[in-house]
Amino acid sequence: MCRTVLGMADEPALLAEDLQKSFRGKRALAGLDLRVAPGTVHGVLGPNGAGKTTAVRILTTLLPPDGGRARVLGFDVVRQADELRARIGLTGQYAAIDDRLTGLENLEMFGRLYRLRTRVARARAHELLERFDLADAAGRQARTYSGGMRRRLDLAASLIINPPVLFLDEPTTGLDPRSRAAMWRVVEELVGEGTTVLLTTQYLEEADRLAHRISVIDGGRVIAEGTVDELKARTGGSRLDLVLAEGEPGEVDAARDVLARFGTGPVSVEAAARRVSVPVAGASVLSEVVRALDAAGVTLEDVALHRPSLDDVFLSMTGHRASSGSDSDGSDSDGSGGDDSGGAGSGGDGPAEQGTAGAASQADLSGASRDDVSVVKA
Repeated sequence: MCRTVLGMADEPALLAEDLQKSFRGKRALAGLDLRVAPGTVHGVLGPNGAGKTTAVRILTTLLPPDGGRARVLGFDVVRQADELRARIGLTGQYAAIDDRLTGLENLEMFGRLYRLRTRVARARAHELLERFDLADAAGRQARTYSGGMRRRLDLAASLIINPPVLFLDEPTTGLDPRSRAAMWRVVEELVGEGTTVLLTTQYLEEADRLAHRISVIDGGRVIAEGTVDELKARTGGSRLDLVLAEGEPGEVDAARDVLARFGTGPVSVEAAARRVSVPVAGASVLSEVVRALDAAGVTLEDVALHRPSLDDVFLSMTGHRASSGSDSDGSDSDGSGGDDSGGAGSGGDGPAEQGTAGAASQADLSGASRDDVSVVKA
């Protein structure tokens, strides 16, 4: 069933204007603007250090901005943080589940942090375990779970209150292709039910499949925004990629000069990989380029002409491919200290709430009895 959020008819689910944030003199956000329509997936692409995780932490009330303003579901992320936390879910770069608890106990714990009644929290936990194909492992400690199972449990915890807005900060980092595809299916189901999703990722395939609109950020600001097709159209009709055979360093410069004569946009060079690429009008220029390279004494190892991909968009707008930064640890080293994940035990400077359902862990437990929170082990 599609949910309707009161007061959202005339405004976006998420609106950020001129967000600013610096850490120890280094600017992480330099005027970030975002506008996300209700019931959609909005992808945020950017290299490590672009400010993706910093933006998520501000939008989920975990970090105050230095300037600008942001509203989620109509709530100001600074002045109305308490009201907002009860209405959003967050899955961070690192799972923040308790390894000593079972899958069921973890979800019950998050339900109690959101101040659900014990019976309601348990029922919701069982429902989510079934949905995420974890029912058979409900009684096992989380430490025995595989990486894919832990991420599914992590996402389940962020959905304990069925939030109308869900923040996914590189949710599939480190997962195998099968587990990643399973997570994508869950996200598609959630959006079909009316959930709004802000997704940060470095997987271009992920954004291509899930996102209705994409913001490309670099240097703490949005440098391009649009649908996947709109962004691809900006790179030109086709893209010519050359990989040079081993040889003299000067051949890379010679290849760049040749491509500059035939291209419809700037030439991109990865000197270490001896790769040179450029947008071109079409296949008709291929034979001319090959002849010109031969005349310039450039020996080729590989030549490819293809329609632009999101990776090409990323390359043309940021100067490097999305895969050029290390995404194996999911870090977003924007100067906030450590890996900026703020995940539990991550060593960053952010609070532990950056992991699963971060907003929930700030809920007030003062009204809960000892029995109500007995699931939290010492």
